[in-house]
Amino acid sequence: MKKEYSKKILDEISAKFPEVIIKIHSPRRIYISISREKVYDFFEFLYKEKGFRFSIATGIDTRDGIEIIYHFSHDEAGTYYNIKVLVPKDDLKIKSMTTLLPATDWIEREIHELLGVDFIGHPNLVPLLTAETWPADLYPLRRDYADEHKNIKIKKKLWEES
Repeated sequence: MKKEYSKKILDEISAKFPEVIIKIHSPRRIYISISREKVYDFFEFLYKEKGFRFSIATGIDTRDGIEIIYHFSHDEAGTYYNIKVLVPKDDLKIKSMTTLLPATDWIEREIHELLGVDFIGHPNLVPLLTAETWPADLYPLRRDYADEHKNIKIKKKLWEES
């Protein structure tokens, strides 16, 4: 079997989600842009209906907003479908995928902690990586972080021995 994207799947995606923008980066890597209002349904379509495997999500601070990319593998074709959604900086909210797939729990927590995206419906947005004393409104992967953190001192927590 030739390892590349399926035109049939792309046609099905276009028919079911006509608002998406599809970019074929290479025969084994597809980028699909969709609105945050439709991304949950699209995630469900790929995961439940098409049987794609969710690999990971990434968050990127762009000039236009925080871009979240959900990476799905279509294993039998050896192809990655990368679902891009832009969350505007003045409204950093998007529906959590944890109700569909609990495995998204930790990556949503990381994106929340490092970029400030609020995943609506997430069961536990407790920080994973930063210190307990880290300021809740300071996001180290944001473009403006270099300017915001200049005068902040993080307190060290002294651990008590028992």
